[in-house]
Amino acid sequence: MARLPRLTVPGYPHHIIQRGNNRQPIFTTNADYELLLSLIDEHARKQHVAIHGYVLMSNHFHLLATPETTQGIPQMMQAVGRRYVRTYNLRQARTGTLWEGRYRSTLIQAERYLVACMVYMDLNPVRAGMVGDPADYPWSSFHHYIGRKVDKLLTPHPLYWELGNTPFARDQAYADLVRSGIGDEQKRLLTDFTLRGWALGEADYVADLQKRTERRVARGQAGRPRSIKGVEPVPD
Repeated sequence: MARLPRLTVPGYPHHIIQRGNNRQPIFTTNADYELLLSLIDEHARKQHVAIHGYVLMSNHFHLLATPETTQGIPQMMQAVGRRYVRTYNLRQARTGTLWEGRYRSTLIQAERYLVACMVYMDLNPVRAGMVGDPADYPWSSFHHYIGRKVDKLLTPHPLYWELGNTPFARDQAYADLVRSGIGDEQKRLLTDFTLRGWALGEADYVADLQKRTERRVARGQAGRPRSIKGVEPVPD
């Protein structure tokens, strides 16, 4: 059975995961992390993709992004992937693939999952046992959102601005959200739906989204997504 094309709809936030081949490291030095971020910045601008958040782990990375066009994210990811692998292979005197196939992505309902997705990404290094505090991990958007630095790569989503009326209030509110964390169910949904390419949101959101694309957005019949406690069921 042919695999479904990636689900990409302009104007909606997308959660993206790219993994290293066989879960092997994709970064060896700080220069590698810096290279990937610079490439994402360059090609996100070229393709008119707003990057709301990111975390670069040792063997994979996450992005939270909203494209202006259907081809924005695919073209950005293709250009970033090719240029990064070419440079990384030269630096490491290696050949062959670096990625575990194509990147995975899906749309998430902003009102319900966008801030949760940001928190989920920023806590990845903590869950992996790499640091005890997300502020101790340098390769994520957390520092920008708690006011410790200005990251030119990032375009805060409008929902972030609603966290407070002043920069300090927003920084503190977001830091408190990360400190509180998210539940296991939200973590599972954000991971599983992205890896399997189904839109993550309430039934009305998924039904409306289906009207905007020919690609099936939910498991089962298009336009008739099932809902359990307000969210889509995780595919087998």
